[in-house]
Amino acid sequence: MTTSPDRPVLVLGATGKTGRRLVTALRAAGAPVRPASRSSATRFDWDDEATWPAALAGASAVYLVVPEVAEPVHRFVRQAVDAGVRRFVALSGRGIERLDGPGFPGMAAGEEAVREHAPEWTVIRPNNFAQNFSEDVWHAPVLAGRLALPIGAAPEPFVDVRDIADVAAALLTADDAGHHGRTYELSGPRGLTFGEAVEVIARVSGRSVAYEELTPGAYRDELRAVGASEGEVAALDAMFAGMRAGNVAEPTDGVRRVLGREPVAFETWAAEAAASGAWAA
Repeated sequence: MTTSPDRPVLVLGATGKTGRRLVTALRAAGAPVRPASRSSATRFDWDDEATWPAALAGASAVYLVVPEVAEPVHRFVRQAVDAGVRRFVALSGRGIERLDGPGFPGMAAGEEAVREHAPEWTVIRPNNFAQNFSEDVWHAPVLAGRLALPIGAAPEPFVDVRDIADVAAALLTADDAGHHGRTYELSGPRGLTFGEAVEVIARVSGRSVAYEELTPGAYRDELRAVGASEGEVAALDAMFAGMRAGNVAEPTDGVRRVLGREPVAFETWAAEAAASGAWAA
């Protein structure tokens, strides 16, 4: 099955890091696309179920970017199937199935919902995004010259969000190529420690940036000091514990399996980001 050429692909989270790049990739491929978010022309809000029907009307496929909480996800997927959506690609996170603690219940619910209800589904589980250093999360600490996290020596094969978008576009639009019912883990081509990643960014940007290793307790204290909720603290604590354990340290072949090419290297991405002014003074 391929998605209908005249029925749009609904992209949730269309203003986010993966969503906006997916919209671009789908349009470049000539696929009809319906961007949806709280601020898009097609408004979609997980907390306002009245926005769901218009977003789903006539859609053939959905890029599922879930909320932090699990509660509405199954209900939305069932409603989407009832509205005629056939294909789902659910964005999840690599290693969430091995986390001790609260983890990310919305992502877990997204995986469960498409498996239980969707006629066709694929789950993608990326590593940490390279763009986390240039757009949010770790952007401000990099600009401030200090990134401090509780990672230890475990490497991370950071993935370029453009690769995630290209994989999602292929999964949402391609003829049936054996992707239904599969979970793809998406990573960059090799692992770097966070210290090595920061060194790459410092070199290509010309900025003075240092990585500082924190104990888990010190990191929790820093999160609370900037106003993080106890739920956020617990989820991040569990995520970094999984990373320290090496759960997501090995590169994967997911990008190559879907796209037939190697993923973008962190050094290539960093050089391009620096040239675009990501860390300009």
